[in-house]
Amino acid sequence: MSEPIHILVVEDDNDINQLLCNIIRKSGYFPQPAFSGTEAMLYLENKEWDMLLLDLMLPGMSGDEILTKIAEQSNTPVMVISAKIDQETKIGMLRTGADDYITKPFDNEEVAARIYSHLRRYQRITKLPNTKKLVHKDIEIDQEAKTVALQEKKLNFTAREYEILVLFLSSPKKIFTKKNLFESVWKEAYYGDDNIINVHISNIRNKLAAIHPEEQYIETVWGMGYRLKT
Repeated sequence: MSEPIHILVVEDDNDINQLLCNIIRKSGYFPQPAFSGTEAMLYLENKEWDMLLLDLMLPGMSGDEILTKIAEQSNTPVMVISAKIDQETKIGMLRTGADDYITKPFDNEEVAARIYSHLRRYQRITKLPNTKKLVHKDIEIDQEAKTVALQEKKLNFTAREYEILVLFLSSPKKIFTKKNLFESVWKEAYYGDDNIINVHISNIRNKLAAIHPEEQYIETVWGMGYRLKT
C-alpha cells in the first residue's frame, strides 16, 4: 500500500483555500490549509510535505520569503498560485525555486493535472532504485539520498533542477535540446517556451558557480542546446 500524499495549501483567502483543498481531496490526497506565512512556517518546520501550493501575498510572511527558505532547505515541489500575472514576478519565482506558476483565476482540472504531474515526477526522483553515484568533475550525485555535492559541499536543488542535473550526468556526451530537456523532465509536450528551461539552467549554473566560480559545468551549444562541459 502506497504512503498517503500530504499537501500544504498556503492561501489566506478562505474560499480559494477551501477550493484548492477540495481539488486535492478529490485527487485522493490529503490537504492541510494554512492561512498565513507564519502558520505555514510552523507546518513546514514540524513535518515533511509531499508538495506545497503557495500564494505570494500572505500575512505574517510573504510567499516569496517562504519559497526562498524552502529552496534553501529541501527539494519539495512548490507550485505558486498567485494573482500576480506579470512575467517578471513569474520568472523571479521560478529562479527562486518554484517548480510551477499558475495565475488566478485558475482552472480546477488544470490545477489537479499539474499537481499529479509534479507528484509523479517527484516520487520517481525519490524512488530511484539505482544506488550508483553519478560523478562529473567535482560534482557528485547520490541518487539514493537525492543529494548533490560539489567539492564535497552539499548543494540544495529543487526537484526539477536535480532531475535536469541527473539527466546531464547520466548522458555526459549528449547534447540536450530545450525540447529534450522539457519533455524529459516536465513530461509534457514542448511548445517552444524557452523561459522555463533558461531559468532552470541558469539556477543550476549559479548554484555550482557559488562553490566553484572558475569552472564551467554546463555549456551552451549554440543553435542546438546544452551539454556537460568536459
